[in-house]
Amino acid sequence: MIKIKISDLLGKYKMTQKALSDMTHIRPATISKMYYEECKRFDVSQLDRICQAFNCEISDLLEYIPDKKQ
Repeated sequence: MIKIKISDLLGKYKMTQKALSDMTHIRPATISKMYYEECKRFDVSQLDRICQAFNCEISDLLEYIPDKKQ
């Protein structure tokens, strides 16, 4: 599973989804899907703009969590 840590970063920087959308020129609906971890795929240029906005690495934005074996 891939965890999207947009909500963590928005909280850390006390930023709204709207503000991030305005900074990155990414549609608010797309930011919202990332925030609620409902994204099925990622656009590399969007990830790049989000990393620029937060001045962070991709590993600060996405985290791989191995699935637990049942």
